[in-house]
Amino acid sequence: QVQLVESGGGLGQAGDSLRLSCAASGRTLSIYGMAWFRQAPGKERAFVAAVHWSIGSTRYADSVKCRFTISIDTAKNTMTLQMNSLNPEDPAVSYCAAAPRRWVGPAASYDYWGQGTQVTVSS
Repeated sequence: QVQLVESGGGLGQAGDSLRLSCAASGRTLSIYGMAWFRQAPGKERAFVAAVHWSIGSTRYADSVKCRFTISIDTAKNTMTLQMNSLNPEDPAVSYCAAAPRRWVGPAASYDYWGQGTQVTVSS
């Protein structure tokens, strides 16, 4: 089993930056890809960004492209999401996810999830 723990969530002002981190432990060698999802109240869990565990290829949702940067540090088993230029559409619970067979895909393709960290953006 892979365990994922998010950190770095909190309150940010519109236009500010926040960095989320996801620490992976357990059977980390089984990880093929990792991703960030977010879920606002009453909404489905939505894809934010994904990264290939080994080579660092990335993919972003259109809503965050050019503002957010996802990266992976395999030596530390840590994935980060640098969020710049926060806007009021960004508030949500952010979830770290890992998949053993794909590096990017819908939420159902990820087997391992963190507990989530709240990101709140004030105007």
